[in-house]
Amino acid sequence: MNFDHSETAKAYMARVAAFMRSEIAPAIPVYAAQMHGFGTARWQVPPVIETLKAKAKTAGLWNLFLPPSPAHDTADYRGAGLSNLDYAPLAELMGRVPWASEVFNCAAPDTGNMEVLHRYGTPAQKDRWLAPLMAGEIRSAFLMTEPEVASSDATNIQTEIRRDGDDYIISGRKWWSSGAGDPRCKIAIVMGKTDPSAEPHKQQSQILVPLDAPGVEIKRMLPVFGYDDAPHGHAEILLKEVRVPADHLILGEGRGFEIAQGRLGPGRIHHCMRTIGAAEAALEAMCRRLLSRTAFGKKIAEHSIWEQRIAEARIDIEMTRLLCLKAAFMMDHVGNKAAKTEIAMIKVAAPRTALKVIDDAIQAHGGAGVSDDFDLAKAYAGIRTLRLADGPDEVHCRSITKDELRKYRDNAYGRAE
Repeated sequence: MNFDHSETAKAYMARVAAFMRSEIAPAIPVYAAQMHGFGTARWQVPPVIETLKAKAKTAGLWNLFLPPSPAHDTADYRGAGLSNLDYAPLAELMGRVPWASEVFNCAAPDTGNMEVLHRYGTPAQKDRWLAPLMAGEIRSAFLMTEPEVASSDATNIQTEIRRDGDDYIISGRKWWSSGAGDPRCKIAIVMGKTDPSAEPHKQQSQILVPLDAPGVEIKRMLPVFGYDDAPHGHAEILLKEVRVPADHLILGEGRGFEIAQGRLGPGRIHHCMRTIGAAEAALEAMCRRLLSRTAFGKKIAEHSIWEQRIAEARIDIEMTRLLCLKAAFMMDHVGNKAAKTEIAMIKVAAPRTALKVIDDAIQAHGGAGVSDDFDLAKAYAGIRTLRLADGPDEVHCRSITKDELRKYRDNAYGRAE
């Protein structure tokens, strides 16, 4: 198993790294100033984002997450065509700045939604929704989690999708609908039940719902540890007898789980790639802070406890990166389904590693670490949600354990084959 990056990946890494240095880094204070200038009217897009998007598109650093397209796809629906292994270091570079992935049109949940439309959408669905998403003209949301059931088991989902002539009518309540606060968010993919009498994993379907459809009501934006994550946000949404044409259904009735698994594999590992970047940024911030402060007669970096923490952070990041690259390699060579255990492992490992590094970085900054001056507190809040998003740790650990025990269950008294 060779994790050496291809020449294509190396070329993209150099280009993305250069763009991060020359364009993203100088824009960090600009972004902060523009968001601050909005005051309480925070649900609008900082102009610097659209300026940077135009530059990234012109530079050919656009839709880098999209895998190679089917041969019959038109050029309009083709991204960079990189493998998961080639995309991993690029997502890591983007992950060093929380909003950078959007600049390259590689931000969640749009990436997952674009992959759904790319893989399962009809030509009409692609023309109407995938094209503007790939152009960066609109944004999207994914509505799956519900407040009244344990959504870690998606068979619990209660939102109703019922056929009515040439339409479907959707009724239900969703929350943690990330991205729905953005004024550019125009379309949502909604998961609900079309046939409650079918076998558990055939009851659900996914359907496209325009957010301006009658009956779609954004009840509130949900804060994360007090952060509103504007202008992206996480919404609680009420769907009250929302009527959409039948051709908005994706792939067919009862195929919601099939679509979800196709969507969540890449989505999960993309989160992990960016999370490794966040951990690297935190380690850099920690080292720079420790080298800039003196306590008890020497640089804080020279105190043994910090030598230990820095070393452990580097070790943990490197181990996590290798696991991420292994999962990406397997997705490329044996498919997402065969790589599900590796995807589950990295989904647990990456946020845990990043949280530990960020926590130590906060400690290194003292009181400043829990303020908004260094973005470490917000980074911690954001990464902490990843232990819940796209499936909680417990669900992934359950899957890992089932696969591990399966090796021995049929050969309990002998050596595993």
